[in-house]
Amino acid sequence: MTRHKIAIGGIKHETNTFSNVNTTVDMFKQSEWESGQEIIDNHKGVGDYLGGIISKGEEMDVELIPTFWASANPMGLITSETYQELLTHLLSSIKQVSDPDGICLVLHGGGIAEGVDDLEGSILSAVREVVGKKIPIVATLDLHANLTETMIKEADALLGVNFYPHTDCFERGQEAVEKLIDIIEGKIKPVMHFEKLPMMIPSSTSDHSPVKDINERCWMWEEQQAVIDCTFFHGFSHTDIPDMRLSVLTTTDQDKELAVKISRDVTDQIWNLREDFYLPFPGPREGLEQALSEQGGPIVINETSDNPGAGAPGDGTHLLKEMIDMNIENACFGFIYDPETAEAAHEEGIDSKISILLGGKTDSLHGSPLAVHAYVKALSDGKFVHSTEMYKDKKMDLGKSARLQIGHVDVIVCSIRAQTFDEQMFILHGIDVTTYKIVALKSENHFRSSFTPLAKKIITVDSPGLSCYNLQNLDYKRVNRPVYPLDKSITHRKEKVGKGSH
Repeated sequence: MTRHKIAIGGIKHETNTFSNVNTTVDMFKQSEWESGQEIIDNHKGVGDYLGGIISKGEEMDVELIPTFWASANPMGLITSETYQELLTHLLSSIKQVSDPDGICLVLHGGGIAEGVDDLEGSILSAVREVVGKKIPIVATLDLHANLTETMIKEADALLGVNFYPHTDCFERGQEAVEKLIDIIEGKIKPVMHFEKLPMMIPSSTSDHSPVKDINERCWMWEEQQAVIDCTFFHGFSHTDIPDMRLSVLTTTDQDKELAVKISRDVTDQIWNLREDFYLPFPGPREGLEQALSEQGGPIVINETSDNPGAGAPGDGTHLLKEMIDMNIENACFGFIYDPETAEAAHEEGIDSKISILLGGKTDSLHGSPLAVHAYVKALSDGKFVHSTEMYKDKKMDLGKSARLQIGHVDVIVCSIRAQTFDEQMFILHGIDVTTYKIVALKSENHFRSSFTPLAKKIITVDSPGLSCYNLQNLDYKRVNRPVYPLDKSITHRKEKVGKGSH
């Protein structure tokens, strides 16, 4: 039997259009910019999408042809020049693959470039033009994808993760290969239909209701033999584009009517639960006071509004300022992005005392720089290996980093933006988070995968920021209106936009 030949690769970015920092080629190259065998070498055995694709491909004896892969930390608009360079690399590498049986891509669904609102639709259209209509294309997506009709039209199947934290990236990568092989061998003929709602939601974990309940309804429908997949896409609410909406995508085997029925059923459930998505969260000081009132620890406090994983700068000072002002004992903060401070700590060395302006250097929204005196307790190169389930065994590099003591508070400072996924950055600097009363970090939900088992309690605090929980604090100008919760007068879920089939 002839081995199936599948080209793999992709471009992944979650774009926060409210950020004043554009995403450039250098940012991609600082994160992930890989060609050919590098893709296999860097992702084999890793718990991400590509790791799953490689694992299942080898298991099924598929000839995997790695093309081009690039990913950058979420930030502002991708510059036009950057997008053209990314697309050129991907397309030229796919063109070099002789007679592929299929294409398996890793995309996000929330990418935006200058002049290109639908990055993934643009990528899929360009790849389709290269390979023609007969070669099947299957892509994985983040659950924060803003689905479009172009994506549905150009792909044969789209598979989004179900969980937030995204602990099923590896499995969805595996499924993408399985479904692609089934399409190639004629075992299935996918039909996709998605329904959108005039609704946006803040960051919502799948560990709890209402997302947990909605996922269970999707999985109930998946038990039917004709249903290939049903996914609830949250949309990425920190993008100000017309198509920014949550949606439900159902894929069946040649049954469009069923796909339509299921997508409408699940979106009806979401609409009925819409008020459950919007919870009141305390500000930094109130959150800290709640934490101090708890017996024992650790109490993990996540600053949801300055999450680098959603395009925020990661150098915000609202929460850290309160911790320092309150001079909280047995507390640590990990981590804040400030390459200048990290460099200063490395220049002065361990056991030195430095006077610094910490954080608050990207903009004023996330807080002002803190004028503090700090003691340098530890230094590192910022390199470690993730233990979080969603990126297990993946190498991470946050550049020159330092552990500073400011009053009673231990603060980790890094040189490359990232959110906190697990405790490895703390461990790198000699901090055992289980021995601390308060552990503060910057993340919305991905941290939960690793910190929930360690924490006595988790308290989310919301302050001004680009990834704030209260969406009414963001200055939307382009999103299609009316939309809930910006326009709470909406009484019916139906709208003309947002229906698509393939």
